[in-house]
Amino acid sequence: MVKIILDAFGGDYSPNEVILGAVESVNKNPDIHIVLAGKEDEIYAQLDMLKYNEEQISVLNASEVISNNESATQAIRTKKDSSLVRAFDYAKDNDDVIGIISAGSTGAVLTGGFLKLGRLKGIHRPALCPVFPTLVGGSVCICDAGANMDCKPEYLEQFALMASAYMKILGVKKPRVAQLNVGTEDHKGDIRAKETFELLKGNKYLNFVGNMEARDVMSGEFDVVVADGFAGNVLLKSTEGAMKGILNALKEDIKSSFLSKIGAVFMKGTFDRLKAKFDYSKQGGAVLLGCKKLLVKAHGNSKAGSFVTCVEQLYAMHQGKLIDKISKSLTDAGVKGEDE
Repeated sequence: MVKIILDAFGGDYSPNEVILGAVESVNKNPDIHIVLAGKEDEIYAQLDMLKYNEEQISVLNASEVISNNESATQAIRTKKDSSLVRAFDYAKDNDDVIGIISAGSTGAVLTGGFLKLGRLKGIHRPALCPVFPTLVGGSVCICDAGANMDCKPEYLEQFALMASAYMKILGVKKPRVAQLNVGTEDHKGDIRAKETFELLKGNKYLNFVGNMEARDVMSGEFDVVVADGFAGNVLLKSTEGAMKGILNALKEDIKSSFLSKIGAVFMKGTFDRLKAKFDYSKQGGAVLLGCKKLLVKAHGNSKAGSFVTCVEQLYAMHQGKLIDKISKSLTDAGVKGEDE
């Protein structure tokens, strides 16, 4: 049995939805033990009302909570009894813990990953890697999506290798890697983009297919989109915003006339499938690739079902030996970090 730590007080609906997700997860999988980090009196009060195998859930008491409006670095360093810091410390000190899941402050989660878990040998910078569906089925990941604002070409090469290893765990046999750029031509972009292009093109361990434009991220033509954290985060949020805007506009248009409402009745199945396809709760969280233990950043407004998906996601990465495969991919490619 392996242990997974859930930050019970991270997220908009904590601790109730986190606890419900933990209980549902252990009821589905007898091979995991979940440690809930947070205020034990509140956690036990809810657990007492639920049915689960008590050998599969334990509580790590923590009296403090890190909020979204705090300085991430300061909070990680000073709030030593917060649910998130206690989770990181426990994970670092216990070999049977395979990873952490938190829906709390993104900055604090990333900072904790850097400072508490540490980097794998040879990794320049851990990178945030969310996965979301394409328009033609399948998924695409963006790496980096916000952890590193300023990147060197060699960082981006490592992002490509790490994300490719991750997508293989998700079932993509030969991930197609593209660099986010202002055009698809080989010569497009600034100096860094051109240097990165040559690195990716020359790496025989990558299935590099060239540059791509932001508008094509959901086309299904790519499995891995490599970017610095600034551009990757803008791409991620603008894509999410565009999809949300389209769906809202569609809803308003349907409400605008009686005939539209009648038509919507016949299109309900299509709308339901579309909604399910882009339901973030079924996609899991963003993974911080390159740390010594698995770390999943769940969506801030995650509910129980989302946490169940994140637990399944983390367990699948463990079963697929993602950390070992990331290390091997860097070794095979001869890519070295700043500490080597």
